[in-house]
Amino acid sequence: MAHLLVVESWVGSMSRLLPRAIREGGHEFTFLTRDLHHYLRSAPEGTAHPLLGARNVLTADTNDTDALLPEVARLHSVLGFDGVITSCDYYLPAVARIAGHLGLPGPGPEAVANACRKDDTRRILAEAGLPGPRFAVHEEWADLARAAREIGYPLVAKPVDLCAGMYVRRIEHEAELAELCRTLADFPVNARGQRRNPAVLLEELLDGPEVSVETVSYAGAVHTVGVTDKSLGGAPAFIETGHMFPAALPPADIEAAEQTTLGALKALGLTDAVVAHTEIKLTSAGPRVVEVNPRPAGNRITELVRHVTGIDLAAACVDVALGRRPDLRRTDTGLRSAAIGFLVPDRAGTLEALDRRRLAAEPDVLEVRLAEPGTAVKAAGSNNEYLGHVMAGDSEGPGARDRVERLLAALRAGLVIR
Repeated sequence: MAHLLVVESWVGSMSRLLPRAIREGGHEFTFLTRDLHHYLRSAPEGTAHPLLGARNVLTADTNDTDALLPEVARLHSVLGFDGVITSCDYYLPAVARIAGHLGLPGPGPEAVANACRKDDTRRILAEAGLPGPRFAVHEEWADLARAAREIGYPLVAKPVDLCAGMYVRRIEHEAELAELCRTLADFPVNARGQRRNPAVLLEELLDGPEVSVETVSYAGAVHTVGVTDKSLGGAPAFIETGHMFPAALPPADIEAAEQTTLGALKALGLTDAVVAHTEIKLTSAGPRVVEVNPRPAGNRITELVRHVTGIDLAAACVDVALGRRPDLRRTDTGLRSAAIGFLVPDRAGTLEALDRRRLAAEPDVLEVRLAEPGTAVKAAGSNNEYLGHVMAGDSEGPGARDRVERLLAALRAGLVIR
């Protein structure tokens, strides 16, 4: 039995999947957080709170990594950790530093930090010669306005250190850029109490569909698990409205996305002890990296992969954090594709009704999570405002997305927000 230190987590699906993977692997974990109430304010999915399975629940200032390192070393001397892990983007750099400080398995701290900063990722990939969009990063308005004119409108503007698509926007003209900059200036601290970097990243707008490549790196080798397609909506925001695994694309596009991802991971130094989720645009000029995330995919993509291949990416994340070879053997699950669609609200109000009766009679529905009447609704501006999701599979081919879209259409017809 191994003992993992889990540093923070999401309250969503990974807060359930990661403890489950630890438990099913025969291991135990100590949970470390700066704010236990963050995890108690809303009940996570499942019948029991994941923290009930922790060997210990401890508090420390996880936002001050320099002060945290000696504290974790003291805990290590008493409790003995075999690995350290997190499912929260904002703590990936801290976990990498802790692993290095304690001599535990993990990717290089600098590599993780660079992947978690969108501007650093752009710089490193450009220096490595990987094709990418024209980009610029600045803090001051005069510099941003000048750079935007040089790149050309429309373009994409994004904060360098947020996640879940927060404040990523398509910008049509200078007035919209100024409005976004004012909005970001009023958001100086992220959801975990960490002070944000004020820089704004500007990128050339890329055409073409977006996919993600799911990989597991171990012992210096990168193993590709597969390619997931993505649906986007909510313009001018870039909200993920659904996914399907595997992506229904020509083999040449799959190969191009995988090779581009491999080049990006090598350039960043993420070729050992990391599960990664790399987003790629298949543009008319060839594949381009959108971003590299040094953690398992969110938005239930990990579950889509498991339903189709039998590969458990949460378990792989635990394995590589322990320095163990992950089990990436595929099994016949009976499904050839699995898809998820999210119910994305386009207006604010209160959810009065959501007719879910049709879902009970539909075959191959894998999972349903829907908000209850009375829920306060916010018009979606990122991946954080969903009203729920539907997941379905197809045992014959790539038909899972169509099934999910039909189910979502029925849900929208019965959706009442006032």
